[in-house]
Amino acid sequence: MIKVSVMYPNSPDARFDAAYYVERHMPMVKRLMGDYCHHYTVERALASGTPQANAPYIAMGHLFCDSVEAFQAGFGPHTKEIMGDIPNYTNQQPVVQMSEVLVG
Repeated sequence: MIKVSVMYPNSPDARFDAAYYVERHMPMVKRLMGDYCHHYTVERALASGTPQANAPYIAMGHLFCDSVEAFQAGFGPHTKEIMGDIPNYTNQQPVVQMSEVLVG
């Protein structure tokens, strides 16, 4: 099992519409990827109260797939549509990391 983490950097000018991401973007990704994506999770950073202690990422989405090849098969044909939706919920460039899930 792999996890594809899509992390959105936090900054003073960061805009992130969590409702849109949760209600529209991630369900669209899951629908387009079909069975290649087992499930997904979404996280949003908590405010710490002090500007210097802000979380490095304002939000993160995680896709869980059987393998890198499964992710590529599910995501690849829809890359343009999925990536084209980003301006609808954020002004940040996502950082992507693939990880092997060792314990789940």
